[in-house]
Amino acid sequence: MNFLGGILSSVSSALFAKPYKVKDVPLSDYSGRSVVKLKEDGRIVLYKNTQSWDCLLLCPETPATALRLFQVQQEEDAMNWYPQYALKLRPFYEMLPALKPDAIQPVVDCLRSHPDWSSAHIAVETGLRECLKHNYVLSQINTRDGQGQTPLHLACEQGNVDCVRELLDECQARTDVTDKNGDTPMHCAAKQDTAAVIEVLCCRLCAGVNEPNLAGETPLHVACRLGRAEAVKSLLGGGAKCDVLGGNCYPIHTAMKYSQKGCAEAILNVDPAQLQAEDPMYGGTPLHWAKTSEMARMLLDRDCDVNYLSKTGESPLHIMTKKDRFEASMVLLTHGGDPNIRGPDGNTALHLAMKLDHMDLIKALIVFGADVEVHNDLGETPGLIAARSSKGSNRKILLDMLCSVGAERCHPPSAELLSPSRKATSPGIGFEDMMHVTAAMTAMSGGRGEVDGISRGRKDRLLCLDGGGIKGLVLIQMLIALERQAGRPIRELFDWVAGTSTGGILALAVIHGKDMPYLRCLYFRMKEQVFKGSRPYESAPLEDFLKKEFGENTKMADVKHPRVMVTSVLADRHPGELHIFRNYTPPPLQHSPPYASTATFKPLTIPEGWEDEDVLVVGYTVEPQRKRRKVTDEEQLVWRAARSSGAAPTYFRPMGRFLDGGLLANNPTLDAMTEIHHHNKALKGQGRVSEVKGLGVVVSLGTGKPPQVAVSSVDVFRPSNPLELAKSFVGAKELGKMLVDCCTDSDGCAVDRARAWCEMTDMIYHRLSPQLSAEVMLDEVSDAVLVDMLWETQMYLYEQREQLQTLAQQLLQA
Repeated sequence: MNFLGGILSSVSSALFAKPYKVKDVPLSDYSGRSVVKLKEDGRIVLYKNTQSWDCLLLCPETPATALRLFQVQQEEDAMNWYPQYALKLRPFYEMLPALKPDAIQPVVDCLRSHPDWSSAHIAVETGLRECLKHNYVLSQINTRDGQGQTPLHLACEQGNVDCVRELLDECQARTDVTDKNGDTPMHCAAKQDTAAVIEVLCCRLCAGVNEPNLAGETPLHVACRLGRAEAVKSLLGGGAKCDVLGGNCYPIHTAMKYSQKGCAEAILNVDPAQLQAEDPMYGGTPLHWAKTSEMARMLLDRDCDVNYLSKTGESPLHIMTKKDRFEASMVLLTHGGDPNIRGPDGNTALHLAMKLDHMDLIKALIVFGADVEVHNDLGETPGLIAARSSKGSNRKILLDMLCSVGAERCHPPSAELLSPSRKATSPGIGFEDMMHVTAAMTAMSGGRGEVDGISRGRKDRLLCLDGGGIKGLVLIQMLIALERQAGRPIRELFDWVAGTSTGGILALAVIHGKDMPYLRCLYFRMKEQVFKGSRPYESAPLEDFLKKEFGENTKMADVKHPRVMVTSVLADRHPGELHIFRNYTPPPLQHSPPYASTATFKPLTIPEGWEDEDVLVVGYTVEPQRKRRKVTDEEQLVWRAARSSGAAPTYFRPMGRFLDGGLLANNPTLDAMTEIHHHNKALKGQGRVSEVKGLGVVVSLGTGKPPQVAVSSVDVFRPSNPLELAKSFVGAKELGKMLVDCCTDSDGCAVDRARAWCEMTDMIYHRLSPQLSAEVMLDEVSDAVLVDMLWETQMYLYEQREQLQTLAQQLLQA
């Protein structure tokens, strides 16, 4: 019996496995004595069978068959669902042209899933728009379900444009009904990333475009929160306002909070004033609300105020530091964010970073000029905060970091610092004060006798800048330190400036009076644009950058002082020849040097408007019906000279016939000194002895020395087996790298020769180039890696502070 009972139970379970599946059944099955008709409502009939309760939909088109809507075992289920089916299915079986299981199944599934829905809701959900014209459905058009939503809410959430149009035009659906969250149909439409539904609602002047829900959000806030950029554009086009508060912020703040770039851009395109919109609670701008570097960069590219203070007295950098957002903080710093702005309680961003033990952020702030000795309102320096709040191993690391860049020992605040009534005391005279006084006295006494920007009467000063790609940041950091020590801009400290590759770009920037901190920020910003994709990189971003900074039509001779030399290599000949772009015309030598070229090549430069580039006359170009005209480096465009000097092989394509100057003169010191020697020699040969000035000070700056590493093998041989093939491959790779490094080496022998030459001629020589702990690639884009590089540069500058002070004094007195 147990076995038979098990079989019956299994059969029963199989029969009722899908009790709500719509099926075609013969009506003859329900004509026997064992079947009792319990209820009938329209064409919906409920039968009691031997083991089940069956609900049928009669079809006049097929009198022999019917659609069984459900077959359940429990009477309770049958009595629960039958009234729902009978009431809500009438519009569908009366309006649908053909009643088939596949057509009715979605309707009954929807009915069971949402028992609180009306037939109108079901018609919208299933997309049966023809049923919306049924009188019973029309009477339910504005009914609300358990969530308070009308069929129009549902159609808007689905993004069903045709259904929305039908409800508005044919069914007169109301647009001002709100659900239990206070959402209008416009709020529901804003949740979809489609413009069509919103356009339909707005063109019919539907209510709710600027109405807040119970959470205080307008449809524009909802779209911004969910990142529906197309919906944002449609709402703005349909009359949505950007200055309507939602909760504690405007829509632009919501877009920033949820890092929805497309939404923020759409708002700013319509209303640029939102760039500085203050939230009512904190008075923060959208930049204060930014969470990612991408969002911060988007706002800063639109010239928002990077140092704007909120009502709480905090800058965006304070907020990013408190939230420990390194990438976003770097964007702020590289766009001019001031790390020394004092916020609440007098704390700078560095005070706040110390409490977080965030090494990278602390390094970045100090590298970008954060004052390590500034006191907050409690008299605390960043170092004191680190000593008090830092935990574990980080405490010693932080304190050692501070000491390595010159921070004094961390003492508790004195009573004088804490006393609000303390009198300002006159600090002792420091080295920087002496430098300022010296500079002022020199200017007043006319010691250098400057006439038209050209110094007279004393020896010249030469600055040489190595090549190194993005490592030019090291050069900038050292130039900033030198400017601070001397109290004068770099261009006023030197009479000659020479540079190669990135050093050449910086040399041109120096003579054009570019601000050094600005250049540091610029290098960080432009690396992402220039080093994009894979090598060799596209030349257009680099050229656009150079044109923007130097001007598209600026010529080398437009700035006369200091004199500049930018190295490059002419690669249309073998061997390649070093070429120097100048902003001056060198006097001709009486006798050409023995190594002068005897071949003829295309002219080195083509003035604007002269297009015959195939003339093979050295130094001349020819234009039909015009005389021959000498072409000089002075007529070369600045951006072209910079691009030619930085055309590093495998990184960028050649600039015409020019390749990177680093191939022959990555450290341009000896070449620059040779150029100056020939210049003075030519002046003497012309009897212009009064114009001759020897060199007094030579300053050579490098981009950092990489660490030496062991090389396994540089042996290249013909392999006789697979193992030797691998060894030969490794040897060839190491040998190739060694050859390239030796050719472009800026330190070692190049420095020794320059120093020896200067010592022999009684010239002062200074070489500054920090030792780096790791090799930094020329196209490095990681902010963290570059900050570490600049941090090591900063430590090096502190170690060399006495040399730097001596150098500054010598430059001012030369």
